[in-house]
Amino acid sequence: MTHPHLADEAQPRTPTHHLALRFSSTRRGARLARQLAVQQLTEWTGLSYDSDPARTVALVTAELAANAFRHGSLPGGDFRLVLLLLPHTLRIEVTDTRPERRPARPSAPSSDETSGRGLLLVEAYAEHWGWEVRDAFTKTVWAEVRIHPAG
Repeated sequence: MTHPHLADEAQPRTPTHHLALRFSSTRRGARLARQLAVQQLTEWTGLSYDSDPARTVALVTAELAANAFRHGSLPGGDFRLVLLLLPHTLRIEVTDTRPERRPARPSAPSSDETSGRGLLLVEAYAEHWGWEVRDAFTKTVWAEVRIHPAG
């Protein structure tokens, strides 16, 4: 079920490119997912690594992957990263093994808290974001980042 409050009209459209990979639910796995997402974006679009869209993809992927390993994994579980290049956006999907742990609409944490800002960043930088539970064993959190292909 798609989270109705966050889904808007941002349902998947036909991608021009698609990539899906599994990563270990660790800090290293999250870091590799972030690096791979930026690499794929630059290969698919010709954008540079230091472009605004590439930095935004890095930030959003890092937050979604970090949440997957911190809050969405069972011991020994992996998370899946799916990248879909759409006409004007890159859709980033991170699927984890904790469908009962659904993200809530982010609110500002108190100034003395050292965590809890990840989804605020995703909401600030993504065009759209949301989550859906497709089966009894997984949950997918997704975000769409606006890109401007080179050429």
